[in-house]
Amino acid sequence: MNLDQHPADRIAPATWEQRDMRRALAARDLKTVYERLQRVGVSQRQIARLTGQSASEIYEVLRGRRVMAHDLLIRIADGLGVPRGYMGLAYDESTEAALDLATATFSSRESERDQVRALLSHAANITMGTSVSEVARWWQPVDREVAPAPSRIGLCDVEHVQALTAAMRALDYRHGGGACRDAVAAQVRWVQQLLEATCLQETRTRLLLALADLHNLAGWTSFDVGMYSTARRHFARALEQAKAVNDLSLAANILYRMGRLHLHRGMHRDALRFFQLGQITAQDSGCGLTVSMLCANEAWAYALVGDRKQMDRSIGRARDEFIRADHGTAQAWVRFFGDADLYASIGVAKSSLTDANDADVSDAIGFLNQALDHRGADMTRSRIFEATALAVAQLRGGDDKAGKRAARDAVASAATVRSIRTLDRLQPLQEIATRYPDDSDIQAIANDVKTLRIAT
Repeated sequence: MNLDQHPADRIAPATWEQRDMRRALAARDLKTVYERLQRVGVSQRQIARLTGQSASEIYEVLRGRRVMAHDLLIRIADGLGVPRGYMGLAYDESTEAALDLATATFSSRESERDQVRALLSHAANITMGTSVSEVARWWQPVDREVAPAPSRIGLCDVEHVQALTAAMRALDYRHGGGACRDAVAAQVRWVQQLLEATCLQETRTRLLLALADLHNLAGWTSFDVGMYSTARRHFARALEQAKAVNDLSLAANILYRMGRLHLHRGMHRDALRFFQLGQITAQDSGCGLTVSMLCANEAWAYALVGDRKQMDRSIGRARDEFIRADHGTAQAWVRFFGDADLYASIGVAKSSLTDANDADVSDAIGFLNQALDHRGADMTRSRIFEATALAVAQLRGGDDKAGKRAARDAVASAATVRSIRTLDRLQPLQEIATRYPDDSDIQAIANDVKTLRIAT
């Protein structure tokens, strides 16, 4: 079972983020898992090669035979690229915090003295070479208890929360919301306990702000994996807390993210209202970068509702505010909005116009190329979005060679992130392929997109 010999066999991480697939993995229902893989073009032979099972074993599983052996379950998870935590087999990067914090229970069934005796006996057996009969339990988490929340906290505790939020935000940018959403949600639940702690007023204000930003990230990562109702609840709580401490910059950022959720869902006028509310709040905050970000996204929404004049006005203001903004003092939640994001927003807006002409498409291609030129390697998901939009614009503009190249780059990168939103954004590549029924390259790209975009 050597994946390097069969790179085409690699299964996109987003495959495991579908709700039905997650449910089947949690139940170790391999029959359903294999059936869903077959539905998106993964053959029984490929499954066998990846998992190290024989063809007859795959056949038996598909007929309903349950796999119970722990070592085989591990081999299957690793071979397919399933995070072990999704099958209850181990900690992994995306579920470690969730297991520790969300499912843990406090137990006092044994006295401390009994625990010491048991540990001493266990250590003696291992040290003296006595056979250990618990190998089958090694995959189980050792620690399922939550550390008790401190009764008193200081600014250093808040700084720890901020550092964790920054680290998980970086994971989201690079690997998609599915890589960290559960951990972010678990961290939210942990930090909420700190609200009961005794602290100075300055610390409490900073804590509320840190928790609001954490809810903001929880909403964003939930949105990225298709948990829209959950995302809205997190955003609502984040907005309440940001307003409670009168941080208008964060409040505007939350409204921007609410707008992006509804823009993605096709609710363009609702998205526009969120962006407009955010713009008002951003102006009051005095943060020019946030105003620029809201105006750029407002332009996108105007384009989608067919208002070219308002789109142009919003683009103009977005560029003016961006130039005047003090980028060095920007808060963590808006710091991502740099040259690449401004160019990308303008490019996507121009290409989204309901009456886009050749000049609009040409402008869009120029801005999207600039965005990709400025885009850092740590922003994988954003690069996918921009490459997808560029491919569609180039194909519409008649530059088939460049469009195919950008499309292949987007699809290849999309297979490396855990993001339902990314898969949704690839859909235009399928739609545009209907214009090229005899082009085998474009049909192959569309088929790859179809495989990635498992029915939700």
